[in-house]
Amino acid sequence: MKKLFVFLFLFSSLVAISQEQRIKNIPNFDRKWLHFGFTVGLSFFDASLLLSDEFLEQTSTGDYSINHVYSIENQPSPGFHLGPIVNLRINEYLDLRALIDLSFGQRNLNYTLRDTIGDAEALYTVHQMKIESIFLELPLQIKYKAKRLNNIRPYVIFGATTKWDMAANKKIKDEERPMIRFKPFDVYWEAGMGVDYYLPYFKFSTELKYQVGLFDITKPDNTQYTNSINKMTSRMLVLSFHFE
Repeated sequence: MKKLFVFLFLFSSLVAISQEQRIKNIPNFDRKWLHFGFTVGLSFFDASLLLSDEFLEQTSTGDYSINHVYSIENQPSPGFHLGPIVNLRINEYLDLRALIDLSFGQRNLNYTLRDTIGDAEALYTVHQMKIESIFLELPLQIKYKAKRLNNIRPYVIFGATTKWDMAANKKIKDEERPMIRFKPFDVYWEAGMGVDYYLPYFKFSTELKYQVGLFDITKPDNTQYTNSINKMTSRMLVLSFHFE
Protein backbone atom coordinates (compact mmCIF):
# COMPACT_ATOMS: atom_id res chain seq x y z
CA MET A 1 0.00 0.00 0.00
CA LYS A 2 2.77 2.47 0.93
CA LYS A 3 4.70 1.70 -2.28
CA LEU A 4 1.58 2.33 -4.36
CA PHE A 5 1.04 5.76 -2.80
CA VAL A 6 4.68 6.72 -3.30
CA PHE A 7 4.51 5.63 -6.94
CA LEU A 8 1.40 7.73 -7.55
CA PHE A 9 3.00 10.85 -6.12
CA LEU A 10 6.24 10.36 -8.03
CA PHE A 11 4.24 9.79 -11.21
CA SER A 12 2.32 13.04 -10.63
CA SER A 13 5.59 14.90 -10.23
CA LEU A 14 6.95 13.48 -13.49
CA VAL A 15 3.77 14.51 -15.27
CA ALA A 16 4.26 18.03 -13.97
CA ILE A 17 7.81 18.19 -15.32
CA SER A 18 6.79 16.93 -18.75
CA GLN A 19 3.95 19.42 -19.28
CA GLU A 20 3.96 21.85 -22.16
CA GLN A 21 3.38 25.51 -21.44
CA ARG A 22 -0.31 26.21 -20.78
CA ILE A 23 -2.56 28.99 -19.55
CA LYS A 24 -2.29 29.23 -15.75
CA ASN A 25 -5.42 28.94 -13.62
CA ILE A 26 -5.76 31.33 -10.65
CA PRO A 27 -2.26 32.76 -11.35
CA ASN A 28 -2.21 35.01 -8.26
CA PHE A 29 -3.32 32.39 -5.77
CA ASP A 30 0.13 31.86 -4.21
CA ARG A 31 0.64 35.59 -3.70
CA LYS A 32 -2.01 35.73 -0.99
CA TRP A 33 -0.34 36.10 2.40
CA LEU A 34 -3.20 34.21 4.08
CA HIS A 35 -5.78 31.79 2.76
CA PHE A 36 -8.05 29.05 4.09
CA GLY A 37 -9.39 25.68 3.05
CA PHE A 38 -10.41 22.27 4.33
CA THR A 39 -9.09 18.72 4.17
CA VAL A 40 -10.58 15.23 4.14
CA GLY A 41 -8.91 11.88 3.78
CA LEU A 42 -7.98 8.45 5.07
CA SER A 43 -5.84 7.57 8.09
CA PHE A 44 -4.25 4.16 8.61
CA PHE A 45 -3.80 3.48 12.33
CA ASP A 46 -0.77 1.39 13.31
CA ALA A 47 1.51 0.93 16.31
CA SER A 48 5.00 -0.28 17.20
CA LEU A 49 5.12 -2.82 20.06
CA LEU A 50 8.05 -3.49 22.39
CA LEU A 51 7.30 -6.46 24.64
CA SER A 52 8.31 -6.50 28.29
CA ASP A 53 11.23 -8.50 29.71
CA GLU A 54 8.79 -10.33 31.98
CA PHE A 55 6.77 -11.52 28.99
CA LEU A 56 9.85 -12.55 26.97
CA GLU A 57 11.36 -14.45 29.90
CA GLN A 58 8.15 -16.34 30.49
CA THR A 59 7.85 -17.19 26.80
CA SER A 60 11.42 -18.50 26.64
CA THR A 61 11.04 -20.71 29.74
CA GLY A 62 7.57 -21.99 28.82
CA ASP A 63 6.26 -21.20 32.30
CA TYR A 64 2.59 -20.64 31.50
CA SER A 65 -0.41 -20.47 33.75
CA ILE A 66 -4.07 -20.85 32.87
CA ASN A 67 -5.33 -18.42 30.22
CA HIS A 68 -2.01 -16.62 29.92
CA VAL A 69 -0.91 -14.20 27.18
CA TYR A 70 1.14 -16.15 24.63
CA SER A 71 1.56 -13.50 21.91
CA ILE A 72 0.38 -10.01 20.93
CA GLU A 73 -0.18 -8.82 17.38
CA ASN A 74 -1.11 -5.33 16.24
CA GLN A 75 -3.49 -5.23 13.27
CA PRO A 76 -3.51 -1.89 11.35
CA SER A 77 -6.94 -0.52 10.48
CA PRO A 78 -8.25 2.41 8.38
CA GLY A 79 -10.05 5.52 9.57
CA PHE A 80 -10.81 8.97 8.22
CA HIS A 81 -10.17 12.61 9.09
CA LEU A 82 -11.45 16.08 8.23
CA GLY A 83 -10.88 19.67 9.27
CA PRO A 84 -9.99 23.25 8.27
CA ILE A 85 -6.67 24.58 6.90
CA VAL A 86 -5.00 27.91 7.63
CA ASN A 87 -2.07 28.74 5.31
CA LEU A 88 0.36 31.63 5.95
CA ARG A 89 2.74 32.59 3.12
CA ILE A 90 6.36 33.11 4.22
CA ASN A 91 7.94 33.57 0.79
CA GLU A 92 7.60 32.22 -2.73
CA TYR A 93 8.60 28.71 -1.73
CA LEU A 94 7.72 28.41 1.96
CA ASP A 95 4.37 28.34 3.77
CA LEU A 96 3.44 27.86 7.42
CA ARG A 97 0.32 25.74 7.79
CA ALA A 98 -1.97 25.02 10.72
CA LEU A 99 -4.73 22.42 10.68
CA ILE A 100 -7.39 21.48 13.21
CA ASP A 101 -8.40 17.92 12.36
CA LEU A 102 -10.74 15.33 13.75
CA SER A 103 -9.60 11.75 13.11
CA PHE A 104 -11.79 8.70 13.64
CA GLY A 105 -10.45 5.14 13.73
CA GLN A 106 -9.37 2.24 15.88
CA ARG A 107 -6.43 -0.01 16.66
CA ASN A 108 -6.92 -3.77 16.84
CA LEU A 109 -4.77 -5.80 19.23
CA ASN A 110 -4.94 -9.59 18.86
CA TYR A 111 -3.99 -11.38 22.09
CA THR A 112 -3.32 -15.11 21.75
CA LEU A 113 -4.06 -16.79 25.09
CA ARG A 114 -2.65 -20.17 26.09
CA ASP A 115 -4.44 -22.51 28.49
CA THR A 116 -2.34 -25.19 30.20
CA ILE A 117 -4.00 -27.54 32.69
CA GLY A 118 -1.71 -30.21 34.14
CA ASP A 119 -0.24 -32.46 31.46
CA ALA A 120 -3.05 -31.79 29.00
CA GLU A 121 -2.30 -30.41 25.55
CA ALA A 122 -2.22 -26.60 25.46
CA LEU A 123 -5.22 -24.78 23.99
CA TYR A 124 -4.91 -21.45 22.19
CA THR A 125 -7.60 -18.81 21.81
CA VAL A 126 -7.47 -15.33 20.26
CA HIS A 127 -9.02 -12.31 21.94
CA GLN A 128 -9.24 -9.17 19.81
CA MET A 129 -9.36 -5.75 21.46
CA LYS A 130 -10.92 -3.09 19.22
CA ILE A 131 -9.73 0.17 20.76
CA GLU A 132 -11.53 3.12 19.19
CA SER A 133 -10.06 6.63 19.04
CA ILE A 134 -11.39 10.08 18.20
CA PHE A 135 -8.42 12.42 17.88
CA LEU A 136 -8.49 16.19 18.07
CA GLU A 137 -5.31 17.09 16.17
CA LEU A 138 -3.39 20.36 16.05
CA PRO A 139 -0.66 20.01 13.39
CA LEU A 140 1.81 22.79 12.59
CA GLN A 141 3.72 22.31 9.34
CA ILE A 142 6.32 23.89 7.10
CA LYS A 143 5.46 23.46 3.42
CA TYR A 144 8.30 23.72 0.90
CA LYS A 145 7.07 24.13 -2.68
CA ALA A 146 8.88 23.53 -5.95
CA LYS A 147 8.56 26.05 -8.75
CA ARG A 148 5.08 26.06 -10.28
CA LEU A 149 4.91 24.55 -13.74
CA ASN A 150 1.67 25.45 -15.50
CA ASN A 151 -1.06 24.21 -13.13
CA ILE A 152 0.87 21.71 -11.02
CA ARG A 153 3.28 22.28 -8.14
CA PRO A 154 4.90 19.45 -6.09
CA TYR A 155 5.81 20.07 -2.46
CA VAL A 156 7.09 18.45 0.73
CA ILE A 157 5.94 19.07 4.29
CA PHE A 158 7.41 18.45 7.72
CA GLY A 159 6.32 19.41 11.20
CA ALA A 160 4.74 18.19 14.42
CA THR A 161 1.26 17.60 15.73
CA THR A 162 -0.35 17.15 19.11
CA LYS A 163 -3.24 14.70 19.44
CA TRP A 164 -5.85 14.37 22.14
CA ASP A 165 -7.86 11.14 22.13
CA MET A 166 -11.36 12.12 23.24
CA ALA A 167 -12.44 8.47 23.38
CA ALA A 168 -9.57 7.30 25.61
CA ASN A 169 -11.60 7.32 28.82
CA LYS A 170 -14.95 6.13 27.50
CA LYS A 171 -16.75 3.43 29.48
CA ILE A 172 -15.79 -0.14 28.57
CA LYS A 173 -18.79 -2.41 28.00
CA ASP A 174 -18.91 -5.78 29.76
CA GLU A 175 -18.93 -7.67 26.46
CA GLU A 176 -15.72 -5.87 25.39
CA ARG A 177 -13.69 -6.97 28.42
CA PRO A 178 -10.83 -7.57 28.83
CA MET A 179 -9.82 -4.28 27.26
CA ILE A 180 -6.80 -2.04 27.80
CA ARG A 181 -6.80 1.74 27.54
CA PHE A 182 -4.49 4.18 25.79
CA LYS A 183 -3.24 7.45 27.20
CA PRO A 184 -5.19 10.39 25.75
CA PHE A 185 -2.29 12.73 24.86
CA ASP A 186 0.56 12.22 22.40
CA VAL A 187 2.94 14.23 20.21
CA TYR A 188 3.91 13.15 16.69
CA TRP A 189 6.50 14.26 14.20
CA GLU A 190 5.40 14.07 10.59
CA ALA A 191 6.80 14.32 7.08
CA GLY A 192 5.27 13.89 3.68
CA MET A 193 4.87 15.05 0.11
CA GLY A 194 2.11 16.17 -2.17
CA VAL A 195 1.08 17.88 -5.38
CA ASP A 196 -0.96 21.09 -5.79
CA TYR A 197 -3.32 21.18 -8.77
CA TYR A 198 -4.50 24.65 -9.78
CA LEU A 199 -8.05 24.39 -11.08
CA PRO A 200 -10.09 27.26 -12.59
CA TYR A 201 -11.74 28.28 -9.29
CA PHE A 202 -9.74 26.65 -6.47
CA LYS A 203 -6.61 24.66 -5.66
CA PHE A 204 -6.85 20.91 -5.09
CA SER A 205 -4.03 18.94 -3.47
CA THR A 206 -3.22 15.30 -2.84
CA GLU A 207 -0.86 14.61 0.05
CA LEU A 208 0.68 11.56 1.69
CA LYS A 209 2.40 11.85 5.07
CA TYR A 210 3.79 9.56 7.76
CA GLN A 211 3.39 10.28 11.47
CA VAL A 212 5.37 8.77 14.35
CA GLY A 213 4.27 9.13 17.98
CA LEU A 214 6.94 10.07 20.52
CA PHE A 215 5.42 8.75 23.76
CA ASP A 216 4.33 5.39 25.17
CA ILE A 217 0.54 5.27 24.79
CA THR A 218 -0.09 2.20 26.96
CA LYS A 219 -1.99 2.98 30.16
CA PRO A 220 -0.87 0.45 32.84
CA ASP A 221 -3.71 -1.38 34.59
CA ASN A 222 -1.72 -4.06 36.50
CA THR A 223 -3.04 -6.90 34.33
CA GLN A 224 -1.12 -9.30 32.11
CA TYR A 225 -2.45 -7.45 29.06
CA THR A 226 -0.48 -4.30 29.81
CA ASN A 227 2.30 -5.96 31.83
CA SER A 228 3.26 -7.87 28.67
CA ILE A 229 3.97 -4.57 26.89
CA ASN A 230 7.05 -2.53 27.72
CA LYS A 231 6.24 0.28 25.27
CA MET A 232 3.77 0.99 22.49
CA THR A 233 4.11 3.98 20.17
CA SER A 234 1.74 5.16 17.46
CA ARG A 235 2.32 5.12 13.72
CA MET A 236 -0.04 6.64 11.17
CA LEU A 237 -0.08 6.82 7.38
CA VAL A 238 -2.32 9.69 6.24
CA LEU A 239 -3.69 10.29 2.75
CA SER A 240 -5.28 13.74 2.46
CA PHE A 241 -7.23 15.70 -0.13
CA HIS A 242 -7.03 19.47 0.35
CA PHE A 243 -9.39 22.07 -1.06
CA GLU A 244 -8.18 25.68 -0.84
